[in-house]
Amino acid sequence: MSRIAACLEACKASGRKAVIPYIVAGDPWSDITVPAVHILVEAGADIIELGVPFSDPMAEGPVIQLGHERALAHDVGMGNVLAMVAEFRQQDPNTPVVLMGYANPVEVMGYETFAKAATAAGVDGVLTVDMPPEEAGDMNAVFREYQLDTIFLIAPTTTEARTKAICAMATGYIYYVSLKGVTGAGHIDTDEVKRKVNGIKASTSLPVCVGFGIKDGDSAAAIGQCADGVVVGSVLVNGMGESVGMATRDDNADASVDPLAGKDRAALAEVVNARILSIVSEIAEGANR
Repeated sequence: MSRIAACLEACKASGRKAVIPYIVAGDPWSDITVPAVHILVEAGADIIELGVPFSDPMAEGPVIQLGHERALAHDVGMGNVLAMVAEFRQQDPNTPVVLMGYANPVEVMGYETFAKAATAAGVDGVLTVDMPPEEAGDMNAVFREYQLDTIFLIAPTTTEARTKAICAMATGYIYYVSLKGVTGAGHIDTDEVKRKVNGIKASTSLPVCVGFGIKDGDSAAAIGQCADGVVVGSVLVNGMGESVGMATRDDNADASVDPLAGKDRAALAEVVNARILSIVSEIAEGANR
């Protein structure tokens, strides 16, 4: 059984909803990512979604796009991300880690090279946002050979027939996008989410986790009524970016380029970690209200 399956089964057995925070690897600087992930686990995270920095993150709203830009400003790429996961695994052998990103970095490495490196680093699953399920057969075959779960998005506009096809290809969990648009956009229609999630569950035995609109404890509680897990991203990435901006403001530094200008690295890390601890703890409490 994969770490993802074991984690989600344990959450179900204990009557809890899985809490799945998303941060961009290398945001706001590269050596805070591993400590931040440990803080997320401490705050109540069950599964970590780690964003792979990409120059054209088309599914992301402006908040997460800025997170990608901050990471890319420090030249964080796939190799760095895998090294971060490997470092995290030195202290945490249990918490599942999912890489969420786009097809290009994986295609550049090649499916088998990537899968081998990801498995060696301790990655459990991959969500490739812009990989159509119709074209994912070769990728899926290689990833399953290396016991990497393949997670797919289902949108509010996805037809019933396509939902069934996606569910047949997916492993780990299904990620339902709670609203039409990019990450962090709009407000969730909880009745519509419940209807759609129930429809997805009729097509799969996999857990269904919901994201793209979880902003606080209240929205987590509402979605937790029908979902098996809640994904929080934009509010967390925004909190990290804001905390660095506030900490560097007196130095007239451009935090998007050099958040450490004139500041002690440990002091900045404390500010960022305190912010993400607060946000994820609120989401976790809300989801399991």
